[in-house]
Amino acid sequence: MPLVPAAHVNSLMANSQSDHSLTSKTLSARLRSASSIVVLHAKKHVGTGVLCSVAYFDPGNWSVDLQAGSRFGFRLLFVVLIAGLFAAFLQVLATKLGCVTGLDLASHCRVLLYDRPKHPLLYRRLVLYPLYFLSEVAIISTDLAELLGSAIALCLLFPKLDLWQAVLITAFDVIFLLALRDPLRSTPVKMFEMLIAGLVGLATLICMVIVIAKVDVSWGKAFDGFLPSKFIFSSSGLYTAVGILGATVMPHSLFLGSALATQDRLSVETPPPVIKPESIQAANARDTTLKTLRNSLRLTWIKEFLASLFRTPPPSRTSTSVKQHADRENNSFIFIRAHLNHQIVDVVGSLLGFAVLINSLILILASTVFFYGRHKMSTSASLFDAYKLIHDIVGVSAATVFAIALLAAGQSSSVIATIAGQAVSEGFLNWRVSPITRRLLTRLIAVIPSMAVAIAVGRPGIDTLLVASQVILAVVLPFITLPLIYLTSSKTVMRVRKPDALVSTVTETDNTWDDTIDYSNGTATTIVACGIWLVMLTANLYVIVTLIMGAL
Repeated sequence: MPLVPAAHVNSLMANSQSDHSLTSKTLSARLRSASSIVVLHAKKHVGTGVLCSVAYFDPGNWSVDLQAGSRFGFRLLFVVLIAGLFAAFLQVLATKLGCVTGLDLASHCRVLLYDRPKHPLLYRRLVLYPLYFLSEVAIISTDLAELLGSAIALCLLFPKLDLWQAVLITAFDVIFLLALRDPLRSTPVKMFEMLIAGLVGLATLICMVIVIAKVDVSWGKAFDGFLPSKFIFSSSGLYTAVGILGATVMPHSLFLGSALATQDRLSVETPPPVIKPESIQAANARDTTLKTLRNSLRLTWIKEFLASLFRTPPPSRTSTSVKQHADRENNSFIFIRAHLNHQIVDVVGSLLGFAVLINSLILILASTVFFYGRHKMSTSASLFDAYKLIHDIVGVSAATVFAIALLAAGQSSSVIATIAGQAVSEGFLNWRVSPITRRLLTRLIAVIPSMAVAIAVGRPGIDTLLVASQVILAVVLPFITLPLIYLTSSKTVMRVRKPDALVSTVTETDNTWDDTIDYSNGTATTIVACGIWLVMLTANLYVIVTLIMGAL
C-alpha cells in the first residue's frame, strides 16, 4: 500500500480545519442573524399579549386558586390548564377580529345592533344597551376585585394600616400611570407596555418563584395534577373547578385585546409636542432674562400637561361612525399579513407563559402549605390566611414577597381594567373621555361598596365581596363571548379585499366574493368555540344555582 506524503496529509488537515472554521463562522452568523430578527419582531409586536394576560391572574384569581389548593391539593391544576387554554382560544378570536377588521369588539356590537333594518329601536333597547350595561358591570366588578386585592396587599405590608384606609389609598393609586399617554390610540405606547411587563414579569412572576423556592414542593405530585382526574366531578370539586373557570376567563380582556389588535405596530407615530411652537416663539420674542424665560416655559408645560390629562382624546384611527358592516372596509391584506400571526403568537405565549404559570404557582403554593403541610385547614384559605401561614412557616421575607406580588398583580390589573373601560364606552356609545376621568369614575363606583363593607364588617366582608365580584363576572361572560363568536364566524364581517382586486364582484349562485380573502372561523373552530361557550354557560349556571341554594 503506497504511503501518503506528509505534506499532502498536512494540506488535507489544514483544508479540513479551514472548512470547519468556515462552517462555524457561517453557523454563528446565521444564529446572530436569526437572533436579531427575533429581537426585532419582539420589540415591534410583543405587548398586546402581555397586557391581556394581566387580567387572568388578578386578585380574584388568587383567591380562587388559594381556595382550590387549600381544599383539594394539586388535583385541580388540570382545571387551571384547561381554563388557560379556553382563555387563549377566546383571546385569539378577539385578536383576529381586531386585526382583520380594524374595529374592536365593542364597536362591532354597536355597528351590528344600533341600526338594524327592521325594528332598530327594539334592538337598541333590548340588546345593545343591556349588553353595554353588562359590559360596564363587568368592568366595575373587575376594578372592585383589583381594589380589594391591592388594599389587602397594603394591609399585609403595613400592618398598622386599617383596611378602610388601605381601600381609600387604592382609590388614587394608579392614576399617575395613565399619564404616559392614551394606550388606546392608533399606535402602541411602548413605555406603558414596558411598565405593565415589569409589574407582570419582574414583580409578580419573580416574587412567586421566590416564594415557591422557599417551600418544599413535591413536584412529582404537582405535575400529576395537570392530568385529568375523576375527582373533578365530585360535587365540591366541580364547584371549585367552575369557580376557577369563571375567574380565569375575563370579559374585559376580550374587549381590550380586540382594541389593541387594531394598532399598527410597525409604523411609529410621533406624539404631538405639549407646547405649541408659537408659544415658544412668543416667549422668545419677549425681552426677559433667561431665568424668566425658563420659568415661563416650565409653568406653561406644567399647565398644558395637567390640562392634557383631563382632555377628551381625539377619535382613534380605527373609530367609525358607519351603521352597517357593509358600509366599511376592513384592514388591508398587507396589514393583516404583517401583524396577525405575530399577535397570535404573542397572545398565546403570554397567556400560557404568564397567566397559566402564575395561577399554577399560586395553587401549588396553597397546596403545599395548607393541604399537604402540617397546617392543613378545614376551610378555604383567604389571602390573609395565606400571608399569615407563609409568615409563620416559611419566614418574614417570603411573606413580604408574597404581599408585593399581590400588590403588583392588583396594580397592573387595575390599570388594564381602566383601559378596557375606555374601549367599552368608546365602542358601544362613541363616548370618549380621558383615561384619568374614566379612572376616577370607575374607581368612585367601586370604592363606595368597598369602604362600606370594610368599615362595617371588616376582613370577612372583604373576602365575601371579592368572591361576589367573581360571580358577577361569571354571569356576564356568556353574554360577551356570544357576539365575539358570531362576528368572527361571519364571512361578511371577516372578508378582506385581495391586494390586486379593485372592484368586488358578488356571484349570485354561491354568494361569495371572488376578489376577497375569508378570515372567518372554519367549521372546526366554530364548533370548538360554541363548545367552550356552552361549557362556560353551564358552569356559570351551576355556580349561580349552588349559591342560591346555599343562601336559602
